[in-house]
Amino acid sequence: MNTEVLQRTARELVTAGRGILAADESHGTIGKRFKAVGIESTEESRRAYREMLFTTEGIGEYLSGVILFDETIRQSASDGTLLLKVLENQGVIPGIKVDKSTVSMPLRPNEKYTQGLDGLGDRLPEYREMGARFTKWRAVITIGEGIPSQACVEANARALALYAAFCQDAGLVPIVEPEVLIDGDHTIDQCDRVTEWMLRTTFTALREHDVDLAGILLKPNMVISGKEASEQAGVEEVARYTVECLLRSVPAAVPGIVFLSGGQTDLQATQHLNAMNSMYDDLPWELSFSYARALQQKPMEVWGGDAQNVEEAQRIFLHRAKMNSAARSGSYNQEMEDEEKAA
Repeated sequence: MNTEVLQRTARELVTAGRGILAADESHGTIGKRFKAVGIESTEESRRAYREMLFTTEGIGEYLSGVILFDETIRQSASDGTLLLKVLENQGVIPGIKVDKSTVSMPLRPNEKYTQGLDGLGDRLPEYREMGARFTKWRAVITIGEGIPSQACVEANARALALYAAFCQDAGLVPIVEPEVLIDGDHTIDQCDRVTEWMLRTTFTALREHDVDLAGILLKPNMVISGKEASEQAGVEEVARYTVECLLRSVPAAVPGIVFLSGGQTDLQATQHLNAMNSMYDDLPWELSFSYARALQQKPMEVWGGDAQNVEEAQRIFLHRAKMNSAARSGSYNQEMEDEEKAA
């Protein structure tokens, strides 16, 4: 393990003004999103969609990395260039999702465990040889009656730590993603308690497995009200709860925190990130983004599987990337959105 290279790559992924696009949806996930906007999910439609995103001129100014799915890392653009190379030509670092999605925990049907450790050590060298420089693994924690359980929190934390150790051993920067879901009617205080619990447990496991914390990135949820909660926390409240939770839970050695959007709208995700960066100075880590739907939803709707819509979809995609780039420095404002609508 070359810790210097890992740390340099991790820092490069959170350079000022840039964030990460999560384009690693499984066939099932992207199939649901395509169906919702009237697109048939086939290998070709998925390839064309991701080519549309990756060939958007200028994305390298706002995106430092893109997380790919196994199918995508093997696909080529219409001109024969590997999609991974398309990203590299834009100055964007390619990464790869390596977990095998979730299953219900045994004897705990309302809680999830992430699969994929079996054979992981054998899969990683191939991805590294193909050109991937970082990875992602997602754990899912649900808040509900009597859950999460200690068994679920600890099992997923150990899996995240083992994954991270495997990746660093293979020369790949692991993005560690312990997601406390927005689903439910829980309060922001409940989310705060569970998020801190999950983060503390995860970092304990990472230390136990000798993971170099300066060579990882953390991809957590924001501390936010459940989407069905009767009382919804405001933008500044979410920002304050989130940063204070992270200050209590995340070691300063971690170079960057790249938030997931986790069911927020595109505007909410941008507003919350902006508030954090405008309200706090001199944090020990960079606060950035690793969004999927919050960057892709509107471009996907506009594209609709029609090549004639590529240019407009790319324009909207670039705008959303630019807005989140501004949020990284706390300089985003509503006028930027209004100017885009006027244009």
